[in-house]
Amino acid sequence: MANFARTDRIAQQMQREIAELVRLRINDPRVRLVTITGVEVAGDYSHAKVFFTRLDGKHEEAQQGLESASGFLRSQLAHSIKLRIMPQLHFVFDASVERGSHLSQLIDQAVASDKLHPDNSTPDGNDNPLTPLSGGKPGEE
Repeated sequence: MANFARTDRIAQQMQREIAELVRLRINDPRVRLVTITGVEVAGDYSHAKVFFTRLDGKHEEAQQGLESASGFLRSQLAHSIKLRIMPQLHFVFDASVERGSHLSQLIDQAVASDKLHPDNSTPDGNDNPLTPLSGGKPGEE
């Protein structure tokens, strides 16, 4: 159990360091709008998945830029994080941000549609959704 906590702490530290390196030290225009959203480190520290997203949607281009900078990133990480083995970095596009944005748009559309068509009745024809379906008073059975 303690090993998992250590890998989680290392993953969090790697995420912070990689995000800072991408922002400040990499001049490749392909990685300008990249956000590092998470890191998963293998239990043996041999590999790390680095999840990223890009605001303009050009994630293939960003992935190529990150892959080309992976050696530099790994060497800089080795200076700041003291590990016996520095994991190989594998960059994976994180689509969860785009999915969340899409779901948010769908919810906004549904709310706007409800405002345009204010129909207060429920599907069973009962105008007050809080009254019981049996027709009796609340508490009576």
